[in-house]
Amino acid sequence: MRHAPQHEAAPQRAGRRRLRRVLAWTVILLGVGLVVLTVVVPRVAGATPYVVLTGSMAPHLPPGTLVVVRPVDASDVRTGDVVTYQVRSGEPVVVTHRVVGKGVGAGGEVVLRTRGDANGAADELWVRPVQLRGEVWYDVPHIGRVSNLLSVAQRNQGARLVGLGLLGYAAFQLLGAWRARRGRVAPPAARVDAAGPAGPAGPAAPAAPAGPVAPDRRGVHV
Repeated sequence: MRHAPQHEAAPQRAGRRRLRRVLAWTVILLGVGLVVLTVVVPRVAGATPYVVLTGSMAPHLPPGTLVVVRPVDASDVRTGDVVTYQVRSGEPVVVTHRVVGKGVGAGGEVVLRTRGDANGAADELWVRPVQLRGEVWYDVPHIGRVSNLLSVAQRNQGARLVGLGLLGYAAFQLLGAWRARRGRVAPPAARVDAAGPAGPAGPAAPAAPAGPVAPDRRGVHV
């Protein structure tokens, strides 16, 4: 009767468990990183996330890219920076283009000339400081497609739910690993089989001395 498959199955099961843990932690870390980049960092840094809707900045910022914009003074903007500005001051519609020139407007204020990377000509109007929302700090590809389907309140609520879910799942994984570690026991000691073959016989033990033997009276007549 063969027992080798039982010994081979244990390492395989351990390998599968290890692989599942690695995959689970990879998903957790990716999810946490995504929440941090799209929600936590912008809030802490006072930045604002926007979604690129057109291809005017392709291939650098294709449609669906989430750009995180932090405030900047117009005088600190340099040629080559990518900025986000309002088409008309005070209105919600914004454009994200690259700065291709700087100038001085009425009253000595700094104005910016912008152009989309995919456009053949610069934008018609100069950007005034009052229109400037900030410079692009960093971008997250593709995530804007999902973000664009949700309202601001839905995105915030979803981020909180995702964060709590990931933390709960991480706690579950840690608890499971801790229980598995506690459940490990030392391998059983080798068992002595009483029915197994006997070793070479040792010297016989000396017999205990017998007491006096009564005479056999079956053939004695008094």
